[in-house]
Amino acid sequence: MKKNMGFTDRIIRILVAITFIILYVTGVVTGTWGIVLFVFAGIFILTSVFGVCPLYMPFGISTCCKSCKCSEKKETSEK
Repeated sequence: MKKNMGFTDRIIRILVAITFIILYVTGVVTGTWGIVLFVFAGIFILTSVFGVCPLYMPFGISTCCKSCKCSEKKETSEK
């Protein structure tokens, strides 16, 4: 899969995920909304680790910088 998330996008998602987890663990948000926030936190962390957001794909969105070429797959060809 091509990476479609840049560094800033990943950092923001991780910070939001940490905030959601803190809100859930401290009991500020409980019940169904707490579980929903906890699930979103997990999704945000996973997408940040892998650098791929499935919701970006159908729209062709990429927050990768063009100079870092993080969206290119590294292919090796042997002859």
